[in-house]
Amino acid sequence: MNQDLIIQTITPTTHNLGDFKVYRSLPAPDRTMVGPFIFFDQAGPAKFGPGEGIDVRPHPHINLATVTYMYEGAFLHRDSLGTEQIIEPGAVNLMTAGKGIVHSERSPQDERDRASKLSAIQTWLALPDAREEMDPAFEHVAEDALPVLDYGGARARIIMGSQWGQRAPVTTYAQTIYADIMLRPGGAIPIEPDADERALYVSGGDAALDGMPLSPQTLYVLRPGTRASLYSVDGGRVMLCGGEAFTTPRHVWWNFVASTKDRLMQAREDWEAMRFPLIPGDDAEYIPSPQGRPKTVSYP
Repeated sequence: MNQDLIIQTITPTTHNLGDFKVYRSLPAPDRTMVGPFIFFDQAGPAKFGPGEGIDVRPHPHINLATVTYMYEGAFLHRDSLGTEQIIEPGAVNLMTAGKGIVHSERSPQDERDRASKLSAIQTWLALPDAREEMDPAFEHVAEDALPVLDYGGARARIIMGSQWGQRAPVTTYAQTIYADIMLRPGGAIPIEPDADERALYVSGGDAALDGMPLSPQTLYVLRPGTRASLYSVDGGRVMLCGGEAFTTPRHVWWNFVASTKDRLMQAREDWEAMRFPLIPGDDAEYIPSPQGRPKTVSYP
């Protein structure tokens, strides 16, 4: 058992939204980022009866890219570019906020018409210095376009970047690795040392790294340059994330990310003054900026 493989263990904060729990691993008090990943949420699993669903009202982002990846259920994404896109399990929605975008995520009507489930991983990627204020963009990559590798006892879908000799077609702005690893009982897969910073998140089941058990709903930051084997006794699901280490700091306030705190406060003022663009067809309501300290902040 090599405990030197893990340099930090992060237990998420838990937000209980009725029967719907969100586990937030990043940003954390003693770590803001792992590679470009600056926000890491596990949403659900949740069950809804007929007529029920999720409504994340319109809200703004700047200087980041959001990545939505579904385990179960579906979201209808709409944004101020005019995008309207349903995302289902195995696909990727990449929304690049750049200088500013507004979006909403809601349960599609066919999900509301019946009993349904929802489970997802949502992450934000900080943009490199030169790309922070780029024009906003949206990209949907279908499940069948993402490479899937089968190691016999493990099946891994590459969501972003390159792993195990294959590359996902999803746009990256900084060097990024992101994969969904599904371990069958007794299955194993190698974890390669090909990124400045890496972390593993056990979203369900059981897993061990070189014999060291990993706890569910926990983010494990790995020592740079180390190789290891990820293994499961009874079966489990693990997310691998990371990429290049940023050399300049990033700050987070609510839904905003920026390399300067002044830019965060400008975005807050712009949202309160309704200077962000609206979402065509979803402009009747919005989430106001929080008064006081928001739930999502960095700890510089």
